[in-house]
Amino acid sequence: MTRELHGPRSTAAVADTTPAAVHGKHNARGGAGATPSRNGRGHAPAPAARPDALGEAAAGLLRTALPAKARARTAPLSGGQDGPGALEPLLRSVLEALAEGAVRRGGPVPAGTPGELEADVLRVFAETGGDDALPRLTELLAHGSADPADPSCAAHLHCPPLAVAVAADLAVCALNPSQDSWDQAPAATALETALLRELAELVGYDPAQATGVLTSGGTESNLMGLMLARDRILGRRSGRQVELSGVSGTGPHPRVFASAAAHFSVQRSAALLGLGEDAVVPVPVDRDLRMKPEALASALRERVARGELPLAVVATAGTTDTGAVDPLPTCAALAAEYGAWLHVDAAYGGGALLSDELSPLLDGIALADSVSLDWHKLGWQPAAAGVFLVRRAQTYASLARRAVYLNPTDDEEAGYPSLLGLSLRTTRRADAFKIAVTLRTLGRDGLGRLVNACHELACGAARAVRAHPRLELHTDPVLTALLFRYVPEGADPADTDRVNAALRRRLLREGRAVVGRTELPGEGPGRVRLKLTLLNPHTTPAEVERLLHAVAAAGQAEEESQ
Repeated sequence: MTRELHGPRSTAAVADTTPAAVHGKHNARGGAGATPSRNGRGHAPAPAARPDALGEAAAGLLRTALPAKARARTAPLSGGQDGPGALEPLLRSVLEALAEGAVRRGGPVPAGTPGELEADVLRVFAETGGDDALPRLTELLAHGSADPADPSCAAHLHCPPLAVAVAADLAVCALNPSQDSWDQAPAATALETALLRELAELVGYDPAQATGVLTSGGTESNLMGLMLARDRILGRRSGRQVELSGVSGTGPHPRVFASAAAHFSVQRSAALLGLGEDAVVPVPVDRDLRMKPEALASALRERVARGELPLAVVATAGTTDTGAVDPLPTCAALAAEYGAWLHVDAAYGGGALLSDELSPLLDGIALADSVSLDWHKLGWQPAAAGVFLVRRAQTYASLARRAVYLNPTDDEEAGYPSLLGLSLRTTRRADAFKIAVTLRTLGRDGLGRLVNACHELACGAARAVRAHPRLELHTDPVLTALLFRYVPEGADPADTDRVNAALRRRLLREGRAVVGRTELPGEGPGRVRLKLTLLNPHTTPAEVERLLHAVAAAGQAEEESQ
């Protein structure tokens, strides 16, 4: 089957770009006339990157020769009764390309420098077109990705998604429901509402009183929590609707209290809400990066004595670096004492609620006014799968919105519900579906076993670090993350920082490992730490030990190169 790249094409030639024909071309990759890739696999010839005048003339001839309806059929849709048939050959092609890209990558991340990878991407992007675009660019993406399913990819809160969740997400992509009105997502609207009731109960809320929404992740959820805190607390103090009139420049300055190890989105949210980043009061943490309860009490007392207004306390249940959980009952008691909103950022630690063994870490979370959860961390969902919950639905009032073309009053009175007033977004995909499918497939117990497996893996990694003569553990893991560093022989703190930063980049260049890097709170040298965030329940203790030995070997190589 041939495809003319320049010059006129007949109607028959155009009609040959059906899904079956496209699949046939995909299966023919690497055949006669194919150009070899770096691993010897072939690709069908790509069209020229810049069409010439003859190509433009051919395109014009095609537009005039072929009826619009026939032209549209050459680009099949994913929905309707014909959608699955159109998708099937394309999906086979994608799966084949994903496998080829993974083999070509051969590890957790592609070897080479960022510049070399960018050059490869730009080259393939420029020379690829037509029917070859999907498989070839998919292979490029797979080759050039960090693969969280690889045991040596353990830097971030970046989980390997469950296959069942990805398959469920495909259904959402194909149907493309949008959650901003019932008539765009009838079943998905009901399903998200039912899922949120279950998740509210998991947190410890009364599902009849709570409400919430699916979000893009912890950053959006934290913004929503602080927005409601601003509207409720400032509104109560001023007697105004802050969401309408804005934050007044008079009166006591509002303050948000969060640990020094809280997520940076707390400061960003304060800026976006007109409070200013300086409104966030950092509360000191202990060695585990857990908020000190006495420090929170002292900070609240001192700021009130200055005439400032405690707006919110943000407690973290699972800090990014160590998984530390702030003292939630104490945070709740102090927030209530000072009339502040309590928001718990459990984007990472919320996964502990799935485990009978680890859920006691989150005792007190049900006392929060609002909670952030992320199932694209310890829930093994493809991003995005964030959840925002509030304990009392009436506190959501300031977010309510009416758009006559989306949620008219008479529709709602007639029984057609709308989720528009629960979200900061308008168009919003049905991310609840993949979570619902996963929960029904594995159940809380099944997901809890995955959480426990990763926790045990982290505990084993801590023991391995302690046993290694050149590695130093910072503190025992709380959830599934641990901090450590390579200790060069006879090096001062500044040199130790440089070696640890450099060995991480060495592992990336060699395509051998993706290890995290962070810095402990404080000032001066000696604070750089490496980080493992273990979210792959299929990883074995032996694979983690090999990863740690690779870190030590890279550290030794950096020592010798200086």
